[in-house]
Amino acid sequence: MDNPIFVDTNVFLRFFVRDVESFYQKAKELFEKAENGEIKLETSDLVIAEIVWVLESFYEFSKAEIKEVVDTILEARNIKVANHSRVKEAVDLYCSGKMDFIDAYNIAYIKAKSFKKVATFDVKHFKNVEGITLEWRM
Repeated sequence: MDNPIFVDTNVFLRFFVRDVESFYQKAKELFEKAENGEIKLETSDLVIAEIVWVLESFYEFSKAEIKEVVDTILEARNIKVANHSRVKEAVDLYCSGKMDFIDAYNIAYIKAKSFKKVATFDVKHFKNVEGITLEWRM
């Protein structure tokens, strides 16, 4: 099998939102080929962050709906997501708290890297992370 094909944000969005039928059909065909093992797809954690942001801010999806979209991507056969476990933890944190996805991702990153200290002015999201000392308190 050839090298994976990188999938950009807009392909995922056209598939899940289905607002442009011709783009939806092309995205569907791409994902079906991956599901059937004909091709391998790959995307980045930044694409996932952009998907979350667009679905939340432009399409007004609920956190539960966004989690469903991201989980579908993470669980799809032959779609590799960079930092898969970190993205999974971030979407779970995002849905369980009152924080945006980027803060949730950063918390997952901090935990994965075993950081003990965080320098931030955004205390509310980081103050309850177990094992973390905040360098600045505002």
